[in-house]
Amino acid sequence: MSTKILYQDESYQIVGACFEVYKELGPGFLEAVYQECLAREFTIRGIPFTEQKRLKLSYKGEPLLQHYDADFLCYEKIIIEIKAQKALLDAHRAQTINYLKSTGIELGLLVNFGHHPKIEHERFLNCA
Repeated sequence: MSTKILYQDESYQIVGACFEVYKELGPGFLEAVYQECLAREFTIRGIPFTEQKRLKLSYKGEPLLQHYDADFLCYEKIIIEIKAQKALLDAHRAQTINYLKSTGIELGLLVNFGHHPKIEHERFLNCA
């Protein structure tokens, strides 16, 4: 059994950038503000990303007409879903898990900038 964390270095860099944005802004802004600031922080740190990356979805191996626009796709292999809510809800977690299952991407990070007194973040693996 392997205990290696999937994309450990990359996710450490991403979460570090999220902490920096939260440290600068704190809670209380709209999601769009955090998204813009996080894009700037990714650029400062040299983290490769695509913002609002359109990802194709599939069902039973067949492509769907529907698509998903990821808040960020970092390193071309990690979905970043951001929120600006009081707390993360099961619906947010389900959304992230469904994006992973539907796209085949292995790792997703769910980040909530609206929580006080600290940022919330969770890792999700595609176990499909």
